[in-house]
Order: sequence, then C-alpha cells, then structure tokens
Amino acid sequence: MAISLNNLPDIDFVHKDIETLLADMIRDYELAYFEQTGKEKVLKQGDPIRIWIYSQALRIYAAYQLIDHTAKMNLLKYSTGNFLDNIGARIGVARLESSSATTIIRFHLSSLQQNSIPIPKGTRVSPDSEVFFATSHSAEIPSGQSSVDVEAICLQPGEIGNDYMPGQINILVEPIAYIDRIENIEESKGGTDIEDDESLRERIFLAPESFSVAGPEGAYEFFTKMYSASIKDVKVTSPNDGEIDIRFILQNGELPTDSIISGVNNFLSSKKRRPLTDKVTVQGPTQVKYNLDIKYFIREADENYISSIQHEISKAIADYKIWQKSKIGRDINPSELTLRMLQAGAKRVEISEPVFTKLKDTEIAVDENITINYGGIENE
Repeated sequence: MAISLNNLPDIDFVHKDIETLLADMIRDYELAYFEQTGKEKVLKQGDPIRIWIYSQALRIYAAYQLIDHTAKMNLLKYSTGNFLDNIGARIGVARLESSSATTIIRFHLSSLQQNSIPIPKGTRVSPDSEVFFATSHSAEIPSGQSSVDVEAICLQPGEIGNDYMPGQINILVEPIAYIDRIENIEESKGGTDIEDDESLRERIFLAPESFSVAGPEGAYEFFTKMYSASIKDVKVTSPNDGEIDIRFILQNGELPTDSIISGVNNFLSSKKRRPLTDKVTVQGPTQVKYNLDIKYFIREADENYISSIQHEISKAIADYKIWQKSKIGRDINPSELTLRMLQAGAKRVEISEPVFTKLKDTEIAVDENITINYGGIENE
C-alpha cells in the first residue's frame, strides 16, 4: 500500500487519562502510608488529602498533555502553525503567501481607429469601485481592430477578487482615449488567503518527489500545487512516452480559467522543473455532467423538527456536490449521497439520478440539473 498522510497510524506519546492518573496517585499514597506506618488508610471522597492529590493530578495531567502536544508538533501528520512551517523549512518548503484573483479584461473601442490604441500596464478596472483589478502588462488595440484582451490581477490579495462572472467587471477607473467600454470575459478565480495547514502539510509530504530530475508523478504534482494555494487537486498521467498530461482543479472543485492554466504551464515549463525530454500539457479535467433527482422522507417521530432536518438535508446535498467534484477521477457515487442524507436526518432516500458511474483519471463529476422532492413523513 502506498504511503499517504491518511493511512499513517495515530500516535499518542502519553496514554494516561485523568481518571487513571488519579487512581494511580491515590493507590501510591495509600501504599506509601502503609509502608511508613504499618496502618492501612483509605482516602475516601472529601478527604482533604484526596482533594490535594486530585489538584496535583490535574497539574500532572496538564503537563502530560503539553508533552504529548509538543512531541506531536514534530510529526508532519499533527504539526500546525509555526511548528509546521519549521518542518517545511527543513526541506525548503515555505507556506505560500496569499495570492490575487485573475481574469481577462476585454477593452472595446468606440469606433475603429487608424492608429494603434495603447492600454498601459497597471490600468485599473473594477466591478463596484471597491475591489480593483489592474492589467498585468501593456497591450494595444491594433489599427483596424475593435478590441483587445488583457490579463488583469486583483489589487487586493485573497478570495475577495474571486467569482466575478463575465461582464461584472465593467468600470474603467482611469479613462483611456477612444475606449468605449470594458468587461471581463471569464470568471475571476485564483485568489487565496495565506496557505492553510492542510495544503502546506500535503506539499511538504510531496516535496521529496521533487528532489529527482527524472520527472516523477509526485514531482509534477508538487510543483503544480506550488504555483498557487488555490490549486487543491492535481492528476498527472502519461498517455505516451515522454508526454505528461496534467489536470488540476481549484478550491471546491472549481475549474481553472485559461489564464490560470497558462500561468501553471509557464511555471512548469521552467528548466528547473521540467525534464528536457518531457512534453507537458496542462489543462482542466474533462467534465462529466450528472443530474440529481432525489426524493426523501422523514420519520414521523421527527415531525416537530422537519424544518431543521430539511435544512440539514439541503446542506448535506450541497456538501455532496462539492465532495463529488473536489477530486479528479472520483467516481459518481450515489451511495455517498444517501449516507450523507441519512446522517442529516432523513428516514429514507430514493435516488433516481445519479447512478454509479466510473470516471477516468482525467475526468471530474459536475452536477447539472437538480430536482429534490420531499416525500413526507413515514412511520418507523
């Protein structure tokens, strides 16, 4: 079985709980008292000495917990925060800083011009005059053409710049001569807060793969995730000798935009990362659409809690949709949906769609048409 963080065994450096510790200390006191006096003494509830021993047991137990925590902070599986940063530093892996969302802005002319119209680097655009994007490089609209597409980066790092749909970024902050209007032509994506512990831990685990220059699967996965903390899953395959096919997705199973794909491709094409003989193709996974057609029932005994149960069931369905598309190659599995709905409080679930579907390593399941019906209450 391949080693992964998920199948590493759990470890406890200290095994005593507070009840066992207290019982041991009381027994040790009674034994010591007998050895010193020749008399038996039983520390009953309320005995001042027993109360004092209990207070000391709490102190010792707290020290045990601190010892256990300190020891675990040296292990990749448990380490967090600054402790995890120090583990990563041993092999040259640093926590990724927050990154900015990107999109493509199309600049439209009011009319065709005889001369080229320049679009300066740093031209600011906005969806609402609160969040701002700026063009990453200079461009120009050639004579005879009516528009040009330019990459723009959010000036505020983090998730704040994500999820602006095409057409929502339409304010040109600094007017440019002859420019009539602007719009983003793809959804803004890729903005992330500073890398979380889970993502950093996974990259540290993968880092040894990158020490080889032979282009192993794990190395490409490591370098792809290194590009941005917004990248959550990577699938590396080799359809033919010397050909590397890399598919990746963003947070919550979102598909990468063309600009993010281009950025990852350029990043992986560096001579320090790509073996000379490898032909690397970077793209998003192939979407496999599925429908949700569900009917569920609630127990009669839970009739007074129908509203809260329905809320939990709706949340379970939403979580399932994210779970289903959060890993490339994950089979469409209605059994997982049934389990989540039952745990949320449903008595019985009827799922007409989806049916179990095996996916390829390069595919991802994406929900399309959703029909959810409440069938009413039923007896046990």
